[in-house]
Amino acid sequence: MLRKLDNKNMGRSDLGWLKSIFHFSFSSYYNKDNMNFGVLRVLNDDLVKTNTGFEMHPHKDMEIVSYVVDGELTHGDSIGNKNTITRGHVQYMSAGTGIYHSEHNLGENTSRFLQIWIIPNEKGLTPNYGDYRFQWEDRRNKWLQIVSSTEGNAPIKIYQDANIHVLELEKNKEIDFKVREGRQAYLVQIEGISEINEIELKDRDALEVVEEDILIKARETSHVLVIEMKKGN
Repeated sequence: MLRKLDNKNMGRSDLGWLKSIFHFSFSSYYNKDNMNFGVLRVLNDDLVKTNTGFEMHPHKDMEIVSYVVDGELTHGDSIGNKNTITRGHVQYMSAGTGIYHSEHNLGENTSRFLQIWIIPNEKGLTPNYGDYRFQWEDRRNKWLQIVSSTEGNAPIKIYQDANIHVLELEKNKEIDFKVREGRQAYLVQIEGISEINEIELKDRDALEVVEEDILIKARETSHVLVIEMKKGN
């Protein structure tokens, strides 16, 4: 099963310093029929103006992954971490019993990043933070797995049976992605235009995939992220 989600029909917010696209119900956007996709609870496509950002605020019992598309993202938290990442890099946080954190754009240009929340497989975990600076060429015309479960082999491990892969596919090239029985995936066309099993996706569109293998053909150089997980509501 495949279902395309056009970004024009997603939730939106414009606070001046922050412009967001909400793939699922979040903040001022509420749709009782669009609360999550399996264990994927939040996916926000955020644009943050320079010298602005999210001040210290709390999280609890959530696995949070931030994937930078453009610009800089500086993290700070209540357990003493502070670090800045740029395009293609990742920050991750297990909120567990509770943590405060901030996210700022201290760079010269607007920052764009994907904010991904995944429901953990248990509550009350010890809060944890980390970041990873992936090499861009490691995703060029091939899948780069950036996140896995704690039993997986990715550099970033989260407390859920979920995997995140990224890809930059050059124009006119093709690549497949297998979603086996009992699994589902949420694909985000971050940049570019692609055709997936004859469905066209433009930048910021998404695709739900349930137990079906897909073939991605890049109509323009395409930057893609896939969150693969166990099947469920």
